Amino acid sequence: RLPIPKLEDTIRRYLNAQKPLLDDDQFRKTKELGHGFEHGAGRELHEQLVAQDKQNKHTSYISGPWFDMYLSSRDSVVLNFNPFMCFNPDPKVEYNDQLTRATNMTVSAIRFLKTLRAGYLEPEVFHLKPDKSDTQTFKRLIRFVPSSLSWFGAYMVNAYPLDMSQYFRLFNSTRLPKLNRDELFTNEKAKHLLVLRNGNFYIFDVLDRDGNIVKPSEIQAHLKYILSDSSPAPAFPLAYLPSENRDIWALLRQKLLSNGNEEVLQKVDSAVFCLCLDDFPIKDLVHLSHNMLHGDGVNRWYDKSFNLILTKDGNAAIHFEHSWGDGVAVLRFQNEVFKDSTQNPAVTPQSQPAAVDSSSAVQKLNFKLNDALKAGIIKAKQNFDATMETLTLDVMQFKKGGKEFLKEKKVSPDAVAQLSFQMAFFRQYGQTVATYESCSTAAFKHGRTETIRPTSIYTKKCAEAFIRQPSKHSTEELQQMIAECSKYHGQLTKEAAMGQGFDRHLFSLRYLATSKGIPLPDLYQDQAYAQLNHNILSTSTLSSPAVNIGGFAPVVLDGFGVGYGVHDDWIGCIVSSYPARNVHEFIQCVHKSLEDIFHVLEGKHIDG
Repeated sequence: RLPIPKLEDTIRRYLNAQKPLLDDDQFRKTKELGHGFEHGAGRELHEQLVAQDKQNKHTSYISGPWFDMYLSSRDSVVLNFNPFMCFNPDPKVEYNDQLTRATNMTVSAIRFLKTLRAGYLEPEVFHLKPDKSDTQTFKRLIRFVPSSLSWFGAYMVNAYPLDMSQYFRLFNSTRLPKLNRDELFTNEKAKHLLVLRNGNFYIFDVLDRDGNIVKPSEIQAHLKYILSDSSPAPAFPLAYLPSENRDIWALLRQKLLSNGNEEVLQKVDSAVFCLCLDDFPIKDLVHLSHNMLHGDGVNRWYDKSFNLILTKDGNAAIHFEHSWGDGVAVLRFQNEVFKDSTQNPAVTPQSQPAAVDSSSAVQKLNFKLNDALKAGIIKAKQNFDATMETLTLDVMQFKKGGKEFLKEKKVSPDAVAQLSFQMAFFRQYGQTVATYESCSTAAFKHGRTETIRPTSIYTKKCAEAFIRQPSKHSTEELQQMIAECSKYHGQLTKEAAMGQGFDRHLFSLRYLATSKGIPLPDLYQDQAYAQLNHNILSTSTLSSPAVNIGGFAPVVLDGFGVGYGVHDDWIGCIVSSYPARNVHEFIQCVHKSLEDIFHVLEGKHIDG
């Protein structure tokens, strides 16, 4: 079970995160409020939270409030919540043909669904010592241990089974807009796939009445039929609506239902997943990122648990709605689909589609629109276009080294990447700001995420030394500073993964106070608390053989959204911003920071 940290630990960690962001007077005030909270209002709330948690052993203390946070937000899911992760191309070049790859990925996705539902999917396990636990011998042995004890057996060899309670929402699921708070909907009985092309909606069955996968050659035939349909894009593309403010979309959805669209919406909501076929090739990584993060608003269904997107040249990505689950579940699905579709492809580029009557198997969905709905779509399109115009994305690839070099120098690769963001922001704006790095707590039942706070007194000191006065410090001193940053970041990461951060705990105490009508304690009304939660640098990392890049929008208007990966011999990131920040300059500053850090680790001297 996800532990609730001790209140004194949470306040200590909170103050450590505040220290680099505040001057002495501000910090003194925040420290007083922190200790006041710890011995006063916070103590009572904490005891109530612990008591509540004891009565709800089937879940975690964060699960309910976190679902609520996502589902109660009225902001558009596009940019504010939904991220994307791009697949690497198929190593066999000819298999990247759009029809071939769409067929193979669809079949692999349905194979995953079948394996998951049959209870045969291999458990998700975090192996600290894979040579001991990630072996056939151990797997054979642990199979015979009853499940009430098997996790203990896994712990003995440093293997941590991860929570898989989110996985069922991958399929046949959607987020339904409702006034004030949305709902998650799942209908596992549905057997059809939703396909979007050129703003048109199509469905066909991918499972037969016995629940077996429809023949790959038939799926290929149906997709070929859709790709050759010359219907124009609809004059009023429905897909804009899920990009709206949630209350506006909820009211429009009610109008759709009362205007005779109940059956077609039911088909959209219950579909196994949404496959989006785009009619154009990709120009470069920036174009790829824009297309997968938001696209043109016509050819996505943003509320679906995920959209599998394939462009004309076979570039593929997953764009997912975030309330139902976190990156861990989606990444596992993505890894399996990539591996299966490249190693056991269902069709080849030479395969002939089955000789079936696709015109009767494929149903094109038509929506009945009245004037109010048409006006709603026009307004949604205007809002969508205006918002997308304000978003800038840029991509950085640092090719002078990566994980291997950093491990050889005994520093944490993630700590170095995070230090480079701190140094870059300091170089560009002369400030140290609130930073968020997400960390999975899936090692616990119904765990979600915890925040790592990469900004520390160590990163601040290091950034100042490198940027303001590099000549005053010897290379050894700078190396020592990097090592200190790395050690502290490693400690924060370990704590967060073990559920020992402070963000979710403080969030839950605040949520409890609000839900019980208790006046908000002073700690939450402190300007410093608001500033710490205004995350100017929002960062997230993933590394996987299946994923090339991933990204998301900033979480505040004056922030950066940084999706990054530290690979064996290179470091890459996709950064997004709105007009308040200059993303191109930030990327150059990140590159310069990494160059400086690598120079120092190699024992060379740097100039400012």
